[in-house]
Order: sequence, then structure tokens, then C-alpha cells
Amino acid sequence: MPGALPQPRSIPIRLNVTILLILPNWLGDAVMTTPAIEALCVAYPNAKLTMVGSYISIEALKHHPQCIRFYVDETKKRGNRFLNTYRFAKELGAHDMAITFRNQLHSSLILFYSGTPITTGRQSWHSQFFLTHSIKPSHPSHLVEQYRDIAQALSEQPLHIAKLQLHIPAHHYERPTLGINPGATYGSAKRWYPEKFAQVARAFATTHEIVIFGGPGEVEMANDIESQLTGITVSNMAGKTSVEQLCAKIGGLNMFITNDSGPMHVAAAYQVPTVAIFGPTRHLETSQWMNEKSCIVRHNMDCAPCMKRECPLGHHECMTSITSAEVIEAAKNLI
Repeated sequence: MPGALPQPRSIPIRLNVTILLILPNWLGDAVMTTPAIEALCVAYPNAKLTMVGSYISIEALKHHPQCIRFYVDETKKRGNRFLNTYRFAKELGAHDMAITFRNQLHSSLILFYSGTPITTGRQSWHSQFFLTHSIKPSHPSHLVEQYRDIAQALSEQPLHIAKLQLHIPAHHYERPTLGINPGATYGSAKRWYPEKFAQVARAFATTHEIVIFGGPGEVEMANDIESQLTGITVSNMAGKTSVEQLCAKIGGLNMFITNDSGPMHVAAAYQVPTVAIFGPTRHLETSQWMNEKSCIVRHNMDCAPCMKRECPLGHHECMTSITSAEVIEAAKNLI
């Protein structure tokens, strides 16, 4: 329970508490930190946030109204990363408190070298050495709850987490719109098949506009789906949206069909009715958080969850066994 976690040293009460946040690199993980961030902002309503993260995570979360500074972490690009980390930390400067949502040495070093007096992160050898609070989250639990447990060290009052939240206005579509997201950045094992996504899209084409999403590396997959939807008007957005545009476009959908992926969590932040297809990953830990209209389609397999980027057995049965009819039925039940 959060109350059992280590509590911070007393912080002088003042209007402008500053909090340094090191965000996860992946879009979905970054979005899953938002309940913890919002809870901290309830505990410290006048807090000023500094965010550090990957380009993707910063583009998604920098719109928070209490975020006054944001930086893309480029410490590993050129030269000695330890020296780059030290210089970057000094540029950030000391804050009243700081949290790293990454379990990574250089993130712990950023907080340590920044001179911030109260720091917290997930328990590891480096967080035990460099941070004031090294937290072991409760298990089993959803990743959102684990992030809350880590953030709890920064508040003397319990942090109550709610839904995911992004501060990017949703796009308005003229007609009911179904979004298809066939990609998953982590690896091919998390991806359902283009022909099956196409079958699902075709089943809803008379009642919904169809939009295909995807990153720059998923254009070919999106084009494959589009080629199977002859006679149907399709908006293929793969490789054509910024992170902000991606979030807005997903936020305005009436239905979303997706693999376990970052866009899946974006949809949850906007409470978009979603059918999420899970294969090799831990659905209890990374499923949509508190989306009232969310459905998971998955098959229990002896080999799952394997958490591998590619199927280690070569058959990918956790995904090949899921039929388009199952996904279509799940979507109709949500409607």
C-alpha cells in the first residue's frame, strides 16, 4: 500500500514547489505516468513541473498546464555519456523534489547531480546508491499503480490516482470514425496481422469512416491494409502525423482497434471505446487503465506471456489464433 512506502523529508510549504520528472522513453509508458503526475499536482497544486524524456514522451506530455520547462534527453548522442549526464543535470539545476519513472542508471545520475534534495525512483542498485528514496512497487499491480507507488515518496498525503490524462484537445470528425492501429514499436510479436485488421475495417466501413494509424516504420503495413480495402474510403495517416496530431486524431475516434501499443494508452486517456489485441505481453500490467469502454481479446497460451520481441517458438500462435470474427464481435459489443 502507498502508506507503507518511505515518506519524504519535510518540505517547507510554499507556493512554487518545483518538481523534476524523468519520463519513460516509450509513448505508452509515458502516458501511464499521467495519473501519478496529476496526483502530485493535487498534492502540490501550485507545483511547477520540469519534464525530461525522449522526443516522443515530451511531445505527448509537455502540454500539461503546470509544465514550465521540458527537455529532450540527448545525453547518449555524442561523446562521453557520463560527462554529458553531469552537464545536463547541472543545466537542469536543483528542484525541490524529483522523480525518475525510468529504471536506468543515467536517469538516477541526473537526479543525483542536479542537487535536488528529495529524489525517488524504482528500486535498483543505482537508485539505492544515488537517490534518497528507492521504491519497490507493490506486485502484482498495473504499471500505473507502480508509478504511483514510486511517486508516493514525494508526498506526505496519499496519492489517489484516476484516469490517464493528456492535455491535447481531441480532433473532431464529421462522421463516426473507426481507427486501426496495426503497429507496435516493441516488436513483431505484439502485432496482429494486416489482413485481419482489413477484415475488421471492412466490417464497419458502412457505418464508420476508416483511419489507419502508424509510425514512420509502419507505413508499409498500413499501405498493405489500405490495399485490401478497395472500394472503401480510407484515411491512411501512417507516417504522416506528429505526436501531438496522433494523440488528437486518436482522441476524436468513436472506436479503436489496436495492438498492445502506445496509441492504445493514448486512446484510454481520451476514453475512446477500444478493442485491444494482446499476445505475448502481460495484459494485467499494461492493459488500458480505467477506460470504461475497453475490451481485451487474447487467448490463454502455455507460452504466454513470453515478453519477447519476436516469437521464440516460431509459430506466433498467441496472435495467429485470434480471428477477425472475435475482434469484430468484441467491437460490436462495445458499440
